[in-house]
Amino acid sequence: MRASLYAMVAAVLLIVGGTASATSARQDIAGTWQGTLAGPRMPRVVIQITKAKDGSLTATMYSIDQSPTPIPINSIELDGANLRFSVDALRGKYEGTVSVDGASIAGVWTQRAPLTLVLQRANDRTAWPLDPSPHTVRFVTVDHDVKLEVLDFGGTGRPLVLLTGFGANAHVYDKFAPKLVPQYHVYAITRRGFGASRAPAMGYSADRLGDDVLEVLDQLKINRPVLVAHSLGGEELSSIGSRHPEKVAGLVYLDAGYAYAYYDAALGDLGIDANDLRKKLDALQSIRLADQAALARELLTTDLPRFERDLQGILKDAEVTPAAMRALQSDPQQPIEKAIAAGVQKYSKLTVPILAIFAIPHDTGSLLAGDPEGRAAFEARDVEKYGAQAAAFEKAMPNARVVRLAHASHDVYRSNEADVLREMNAFISTLPP
Repeated sequence: MRASLYAMVAAVLLIVGGTASATSARQDIAGTWQGTLAGPRMPRVVIQITKAKDGSLTATMYSIDQSPTPIPINSIELDGANLRFSVDALRGKYEGTVSVDGASIAGVWTQRAPLTLVLQRANDRTAWPLDPSPHTVRFVTVDHDVKLEVLDFGGTGRPLVLLTGFGANAHVYDKFAPKLVPQYHVYAITRRGFGASRAPAMGYSADRLGDDVLEVLDQLKINRPVLVAHSLGGEELSSIGSRHPEKVAGLVYLDAGYAYAYYDAALGDLGIDANDLRKKLDALQSIRLADQAALARELLTTDLPRFERDLQGILKDAEVTPAAMRALQSDPQQPIEKAIAAGVQKYSKLTVPILAIFAIPHDTGSLLAGDPEGRAAFEARDVEKYGAQAAAFEKAMPNARVVRLAHASHDVYRSNEADVLREMNAFISTLPP
């Protein structure tokens, strides 16, 4: 009887001790956590959590495949086993459950759309390096109180400078740039307003951003490089190529040859046309009556019909864009986004050698996997819209080699790395030394 009693007491103590240990493990979440967002080509995430003496938590986030720059976590809360934090800079939030042993957190990261993110506790042996790419970092002053982050990946060949898409920074090339180093001396620049570069309130017109790049070239004595740009970086290529063709050996547009880089009046563009229309409507109210008639005639014959066509294009896009894709669209623009959108300019002719790679149609990933009809309609519109832009680019600039990659992602240098490297090397090999 006494032996049975001892056994019962021991069992109870074991259960209580185990529960206390599990609770303690769950509550002790200070340290480094890491995981990869669910989905194709999704970035790895590192979360560093610190616990203060009063028990409050602070944390920092890193998206290490995009940048080693820390992203502040604005609020973090642990309620029992439930962890919640939010990141204002990304307009995102995370909700997860800490495992009983305190070794993992299973949850969902929501930034426009929800994505599964399972975090594992890291130690000195398993922790991912925050900036593993081989490069040096320097800051170059390009304007009053404006310094840009410049990465130097090394190499001894022809200079090649990588420019980023909207919202990105130079570290998006941390994996791609080393593939170019065996043949070129590779640099990458983070434009003003993003990453570790300075974010002034002004100076976001396309030509001003182009001047920033030229200032980096001058200060680092980079002579006639090949400039390579992704997405919105195409406007900087066109700004430099149209105004200072002598400064560059060639231009490479990586899904970057859209209206901000080459404007075709027959196709128009909602953003650019809206800017023009807004300026003319403002002018209409501030000029003499004698001049109003001429401007009104111009608006009626040119601007308004073009803007109507842009609006019809929006309706076409809306018809074929599924709810899953609409959910991924950006929230209302922030001040720098608005400044860049307002600063887009029209470029129509470049004479320097050009390689322009377009993703047509764009890869929709898994979003439309279960909707073949919807996918076909979306791709048809993509081919209609962006195929026309690629054809106009090609027709206007016989000095350009235009390449179309079917079902590549917008980040074409990632989804089709081998194709991009092959086309770039072939193009650069034709340029005079």
